[in-house]
Amino acid sequence: MGTYESFKNSNSGKSVDVTFAAEPATLAEFAALPQTALSSPFDAAAMTVLAFAVYAKNRDAGIEMVNFLKGPRPLSPMELQFIRDRFMDKDYVPRSYFAGSSPENDYTPALPLTVTVSENPYSYQNEGYADIYVKSSGADSPRYIRLREAKDGKWYLWEQFILVDVRQPESQNPWA
Repeated sequence: MGTYESFKNSNSGKSVDVTFAAEPATLAEFAALPQTALSSPFDAAAMTVLAFAVYAKNRDAGIEMVNFLKGPRPLSPMELQFIRDRFMDKDYVPRSYFAGSSPENDYTPALPLTVTVSENPYSYQNEGYADIYVKSSGADSPRYIRLREAKDGKWYLWEQFILVDVRQPESQNPWA
């Protein structure tokens, strides 16, 4: 099991591909994935992307998955409203983080679903926290997910900065 110190002292700049066979439909399917052990900030960050992709299709299941990732600190009413607002007419944003997606193919990812997550020299500046970066095919720079390590050694979602706008899919862009 990884701890903050072991990740902090690892080679900075590590990049990991986390792969899922398909989107889970229920919390039980989500919780059965090996990455839900949350033993690394990379797995927890990739699971966050997956949970928001599910939210785009099934809000209740997506919220259950995000709350699972939040561990002992579930989503607040303000966070829930923020998420609802971000998904108004932009359900494609989380798909932009999967390999094979692009504005040209309406952010349709390739199967299996793959999320590339990475760290940089600043990922572990605050003890017990990790800022893990994910690349979107619809943005010029990576976005990050802040994770917090709990006493149980698991990495939980603390904050996310991935539900920001990306380029419109060509099918929705009248100028494309």
